[in-house]
Amino acid sequence: MSADLPVVLVEVDLPDAPATRAFGHELAGALRAGDLVVLTGALGAGKTTLTQGLGDGLGVRGPVASPTFIIARVHPTTVGGPDLVHVDAYRLGSLEELDALDLDASLEESVTVVEWGEGLAEVLSQDRLEVTIERPRGAAPGEDLLDAEVGVRRVTVRGIGPRWSGTTLPAGARVGG
Repeated sequence: MSADLPVVLVEVDLPDAPATRAFGHELAGALRAGDLVVLTGALGAGKTTLTQGLGDGLGVRGPVASPTFIIARVHPTTVGGPDLVHVDAYRLGSLEELDALDLDASLEESVTVVEWGEGLAEVLSQDRLEVTIERPRGAAPGEDLLDAEVGVRRVTVRGIGPRWSGTTLPAGARVGG
């Protein structure tokens, strides 16, 4: 199987931001040093919310907040596990700008999460999790989608590359055979 083909596909609907954080916390249990997570979703979909759960699950120093204006932030471990490198690639316009962050220097000993990384961050590793978060734009009766805490999110997780073969991810899905 080609390293470019998905080896796992998990889809889950999460009712709100707390459930998104909880899913991130659970997903962190499958992560180890050297893992790359590429997050895709519209503004306000829940990328940082999911990353907050990852940070909590990894036991890193926080708070985990969007690194939009600093581009990259390192959250050191407090439990002896890998650090969390949290990147926001929204303002990056090229592979050269991504390369200038020197992420490959810490990639092997950290879990690296790249928001807005689709089309850029895949070059960092043939093995990665690609996580897409979709959040509806139309509000249900009584629901204010400007409030980041409410609204269903559909989360799709794809394990790319041999690293994910045989790995169990949240929602009971097992990668590979």
